[in-house]
Amino acid sequence: MLNAAIVGLGNWGRRLVDSVQGRSDKLRFVAGATRSPDKAADYARGHGIALRGGYEELLSRPDIDAVVLATPHSQHAGQIAQAARAGKHVYVEKPFTLTRASAEDAVRAARERGIVLAAGFNRRFRPALVEMKRMAAEGALGKIVHIEGAMSGAPADGRRPRGGWRGSREESPGGAMTAKGIHILDQMLWFAGPVDSVYAFSDRRTETYAPLDDVTSLALHFRSGVTGMLSTIYSTAEFWRMHVFGTDGWAQVLGESTLVTRTLDGVPQTREYPAGFDSLRAALEGFADAVAGRASYPVSLDDAVNGSAVLEAIVPSAQSGQPVRIA
Repeated sequence: MLNAAIVGLGNWGRRLVDSVQGRSDKLRFVAGATRSPDKAADYARGHGIALRGGYEELLSRPDIDAVVLATPHSQHAGQIAQAARAGKHVYVEKPFTLTRASAEDAVRAARERGIVLAAGFNRRFRPALVEMKRMAAEGALGKIVHIEGAMSGAPADGRRPRGGWRGSREESPGGAMTAKGIHILDQMLWFAGPVDSVYAFSDRRTETYAPLDDVTSLALHFRSGVTGMLSTIYSTAEFWRMHVFGTDGWAQVLGESTLVTRTLDGVPQTREYPAGFDSLRAALEGFADAVAGRASYPVSLDDAVNGSAVLEAIVPSAQSGQPVRIA
């Protein structure tokens, strides 16, 4: 059993706790720290979590093996480095970091200290997506030539007063990319490899959420030669799609649990997977398995760094109207 500390007990931090506490035989939360301990006291007590005085205190405790970061995006890199120096394994919520340089610093710190560092892209564990990846890897779709995806919907915390950290352009560049679109980008990296060029369009068309852009789209070129299109929209209803096109057919996942495939000489085939699958629990248990040496965590650190580089490129590309190259 991996004894973990949760850092950040807002809405998302609590969802992470709820996914495993009392339900998993691989990971449990034994302690935590948050910026507003008074607001989290009852919740923490009810879930058997001892609130500590701060992040540094958590890192100093020998009874804690790992930290799970549900903190502002700009803090991730520094917190990862601190945890690495303390010998604590780290699961960090997406986005990994906001810049390529900070992502590389975080990875370097983890590798130097030999800790497991996991980026929390929980949707990689979805059964429909795992099956689509298997098909692509085994050549069932032929050579991958193009990939498309969309993840949209109004923010879950849209009724909060404007001014929360998720509603700032500094913490959430590229509109809904840090909350939603970053998941699709990570899946594209999984299928097509690293991105080497980003052409972004981003605009604020409504007054839906803080000062953020609510329509963002990316044209991507991958080092492998694959092309890609990604959209993420705040001002619409929930939508999720991942579509991979190959020379022998295509496959798409809709709504995260419906897989539709078609070969060149066939008709579309649809398979349904359990909609209630808990991908947060699967990701946290995947992290625990990696720490225990039972399996590798499926999100490579190279993918995490490239994803941060793409995220960093969105704003300058949208502002200049020109593509941004990623070396």
